[in-house]
Amino acid sequence: MEIPAHILAQLRNRKERREELSSPLATRDVMYTRRYQRQPEDPVIRPPFSRDADRIVHSKAYARYIDKTQVFYLVENDHITHRVLHVQLVSKVGRTIGRCLGLNEDLIEAIALGHDIGHAPYGHLGESLLDDLSRRHGLWGFRHNEQGVHSLDVVEDCDLTVQVLDGILCHNGERHDARLPVQGEPGWGSFDDKTARIRNGEDIFPCTLEGCVVRCADSISYLGRDLQDALEVDLIGEEELREFPGPCREFFRIRDTGRESFRDLNRAVLDLLIKDVIANSGEEGIAFSVEASECMEAFRQFNYRHIYDHPDLVRQRPRIHNMFAFLYDQLLDNVEQGNRDSPVYRQFLDQPWVGKRYAASATPARVVTDFIAGMTDRYFESLFRRSVLPVKVRQTFRKGSGYPQSG
Repeated sequence: MEIPAHILAQLRNRKERREELSSPLATRDVMYTRRYQRQPEDPVIRPPFSRDADRIVHSKAYARYIDKTQVFYLVENDHITHRVLHVQLVSKVGRTIGRCLGLNEDLIEAIALGHDIGHAPYGHLGESLLDDLSRRHGLWGFRHNEQGVHSLDVVEDCDLTVQVLDGILCHNGERHDARLPVQGEPGWGSFDDKTARIRNGEDIFPCTLEGCVVRCADSISYLGRDLQDALEVDLIGEEELREFPGPCREFFRIRDTGRESFRDLNRAVLDLLIKDVIANSGEEGIAFSVEASECMEAFRQFNYRHIYDHPDLVRQRPRIHNMFAFLYDQLLDNVEQGNRDSPVYRQFLDQPWVGKRYAASATPARVVTDFIAGMTDRYFESLFRRSVLPVKVRQTFRKGSGYPQSG
C-alpha cells in the first residue's frame, strides 16, 4: 500500500525538524553504511537504524534472550533479571540519555537491544568456559561482544549497519570508564581493525556517541539491579550491606545498612547516574563526574565480592565446566562425523535462518562454539541431560500377557 503524497510530505517535514533539533554530534540517518544493501531503504517511515532494531528483534538469537539468565543461573525466581529484561532496561536508559543530549535514539535502541546477543548459557561463566574450549580447538577465543556481531552479521546474515555492529562490538559493561570518547570511523575497514584489536585483548571505544551512551547505560542498568536481585533471592543480607562503600552511601543518599534502606536503591542509581551523564557529556565524549565515577567503581567491586563471586554460585562452577566440556566434545564429534541426526544439524546448521555462506564455510569448532553460545540455559541443561541419561526403551503390552514387549 502506498502512503498518500501529502502524508509523506508531513512525515518528511517532521523528520527534518527533528534533525534540526538534534545535536551536531548526533549520527544522522544518512550516515548509515550497510555491507550489502540488499533492500531499498525507506528513510521516512523506517529509518535505517530503526530497521536495524527491527531486524535484531526478529532474529532467532533475540528470541533466545528470554531464557538466558543475567547473573543468577540455577536460581528459580521469576522476579530476577534475565537478559531480555536487561537489554530493554539498557535501551530505556540509553534512549533517555540520548534524547536529552540530542542524539539518534533509533541507533541507541538498536545497539542496546543487540549488545548482549552473544552471551552464552550461564552468563560470564559460560563465556569463560567457551573461551577456553574454543581456543583449545583452534579458534581465536570467545568474547560475547564479538560473538554478538558474529551471530547477527554472519550466522543470521542480518545485514546491519556498521554503526550498530560497532556499538555491539565495543560495548564493555565489565569495565568502568569515567569518559568514553568516540574512537575510529564508521566504516568497514575501521570495524575490521577494531575486531582484530579486541581479539588481541584491547578495549576499544565505539565510533559513535550513541554507542558510547549504550556502553554507559549498560553499567547504569546492571549495578543497582543486580544488587536488588541479590536481595530478592536472599543471596546477601544486612551483614554484607554493612560493607557497602561509604562514597556510594553518600552519593545515593542511603541512611543506614538495613534492607529497607536499600529497597529503592536501584531507583536512585538510575535517576542520579542518568542525570550525571547528561550533565557531564559533550564534545569530548560521554562522561560521568569524578564523584559518580568513583562511586560506580566502588559499587562494581562490592558486587564482585558479594554477588558475582558468592560461594553459593562459585561452588557450582566445576560441574558446569564438566557439562560444557562434555557437550562440546560430543557435538564436535557429531559435526566431524557428519551425523545429520545430531541436534547441531537438526536445530542449528540445517535451519533455514542460518546464512548459506556460513553453513558452507564454518569449521566444525566454529559451528559447535556458535551452537552452544546461542543456547538458552534451559536448553543447554536439557541437551546435556538427554546426552548423558540412557534413552528409555519404548514398550507395548501383548494382549493378556501382562508382560511388556519391546517395541
